Amino acid sequence: MTIKLHCFGESGHSYKAALALQLSGLDWEPVKIDFFAGQGRTPEFRGEMNVMGEAPVMIDGDIKLTQSGVIQEYVSEKSGKHGGRNVEERREILRWILWDNHKLSSMAGVTRFLMNFLPEDKQPKEVIGFNLGRLKAAYDVLNSHLEGREWIVGDSITNADMTCCGYLFYPEPFGFDRAEWPNIDAWLTRISDTPGWKAPYDLMPGSPADRA
Repeated sequence: MTIKLHCFGESGHSYKAALALQLSGLDWEPVKIDFFAGQGRTPEFRGEMNVMGEAPVMIDGDIKLTQSGVIQEYVSEKSGKHGGRNVEERREILRWILWDNHKLSSMAGVTRFLMNFLPEDKQPKEVIGFNLGRLKAAYDVLNSHLEGREWIVGDSITNADMTCCGYLFYPEPFGFDRAEWPNIDAWLTRISDTPGWKAPYDLMPGSPADRA
């Protein structure tokens, strides 16, 4: 049975789940959520798909899951890939998933939205400035951790890598220039060199160009 991931290309959290599925070898397909038309706010979506009104939503037969980290864990359970080789690695992967969702992706997602998907006269410059400072601190943590390492946890790509890279392959500006962070830059190259990897707008339907 084909796993369906309800997602949209602009969503970094959707990308985390989509990339986990893409690299898992499982049979899956993306289904577009028309986020910018307000689909996630409709009573139908909240009642039938996700009461939180968010993407992604994964459906595998009778199983429906939301939140990218939970979906990644499910994909690892089903495929036997990317979830860590022992309990110590699994705990460390979880630690980085929680850190990413609180410190990195949360800031990157909001800041990217404010800087790129709002009219310039609606952009809260002070909020953006504050967020950019928080993001710089997060990049520094990740860059320092990757010193002398190829992957965030262990010696191969895991869900820790696929969660932390969730927004870092997007082309829109949000305070991240990978050239300024050499360890992150090399790590992103290793991820994109992984067989089967695709960039967000190539992996999922929906992009800013569709609304241009």
